[in-house]
Amino acid sequence: MKNTTVVQSMINAIDKPAIFITPDYVIHAVNEAYLETYDTEVTLGQSRCHQISHHSNEPCDKHGEQCPLQQCQNTARAANAVHIHNTTDGKSYCDILMKPIKDDNGKIMGFLEILDAIDYASTESKKDTMIGQSAPFKQMLNKINRASQSNIAVLLQGETGAGKELVAKAVHAASDRNDKPFVVIECTGLSESLFESELFGYEKGAFTGATTTKKGLIEIAHGGTVFFDEIGDIPMNMQVKLLRLLETQCYRAVGGLKQKRSDFRLVSASHKNLLDLVEKGEFRRDLYYRIAGFPIYLPSLRERQEDIPVLANHFIRLSEYKHKKFSNNALTLLSQYPFPGNIRELKNIIEQSALIANEDIIHRSDLPESITYSKTTTVNQAQAVDTAVISLDDVEAEYLSKVCQQYQGSPAELAIMLNVSVRTLYRKLQRYGLKLPVAN
Repeated sequence: MKNTTVVQSMINAIDKPAIFITPDYVIHAVNEAYLETYDTEVTLGQSRCHQISHHSNEPCDKHGEQCPLQQCQNTARAANAVHIHNTTDGKSYCDILMKPIKDDNGKIMGFLEILDAIDYASTESKKDTMIGQSAPFKQMLNKINRASQSNIAVLLQGETGAGKELVAKAVHAASDRNDKPFVVIECTGLSESLFESELFGYEKGAFTGATTTKKGLIEIAHGGTVFFDEIGDIPMNMQVKLLRLLETQCYRAVGGLKQKRSDFRLVSASHKNLLDLVEKGEFRRDLYYRIAGFPIYLPSLRERQEDIPVLANHFIRLSEYKHKKFSNNALTLLSQYPFPGNIRELKNIIEQSALIANEDIIHRSDLPESITYSKTTTVNQAQAVDTAVISLDDVEAEYLSKVCQQYQGSPAELAIMLNVSVRTLYRKLQRYGLKLPVAN
């Protein structure tokens, strides 16, 4: 194609993985960073982008992902999307930026694709990493990646237990401040005196008990990121001092005269609707617009049902019961539960189930009653009864569990009713960690 040399020079000047493709998805130019990222060899003029990144002969939109190339073609403007790619490090998230490239006559001759690796999220179990692959999860990743490219103030909004601190850490880790401190300030329950001494520090003799000079969290965070968790809980009288700090990044230690300055990036979080608090006069309007430069919504777990199985296996892997696994039927039941406590509740349920299970396989009968008898899961089970495939082991385990709870006769009588030998009955009960009640 024409202008190949010019295009290749443009690609080589980009420090991130990049390619130039035509509307038929064929790669015509590639830089070294791209070649090092993927485990499939690129043949210029033949290889298609989806063959390299997805190991597929079909474009990504055929597999449920948003195609930025199609968006570019439809709008003649730049587009972006978060995808899961097959790289030399396995399946990895990346943020794709696609730009149309025009010739001297203004006609689109192809598209520039630039890839930005997302290291703080994964589709598989990794410690200190956000896990998921659902559409709401990907939308959140896109917002995080955009926010991390600037110093704009970020406000994280979502239900309690949705993982706000992990997202705040991701914003910090993906920014150019990632080699500086990440400091968490818990706003709930802070009194005015504690607020000032914790944030600004204090000088020796500033108050009774101040036997030494102590640095405040704001000073410790210099150059890095400050995360104000549950910022909506800060009383009105302290909001003025916080606003002054955020606007000037200047402060004085308690008992000190010298004004100090700290360069920090602001990330805040609240499970409350702060605009509602503003309308009620419980949160300063000027403070709200100072902290809400870039709002990011954290989806609840019930909005991410697709992610529950991989999260369940992730948490069991990081627990002391890592040798155990969930049955498919147990994972199905978990996915139908609404999880009002979100990620925190899921982690608790995982540990409870693992503790209850007598085998290496955690069956649905091992799940807490809050899951088994949830109104939502019961309705979902009724709707799915005609289509859900349940393993025979799970059916047998659940049935025998109910029998053990209700049957009052002898083991020999029960064996006759089940049309099995007593020995077989005991073997099955042992297999599922069940016991018959002692007959009176």
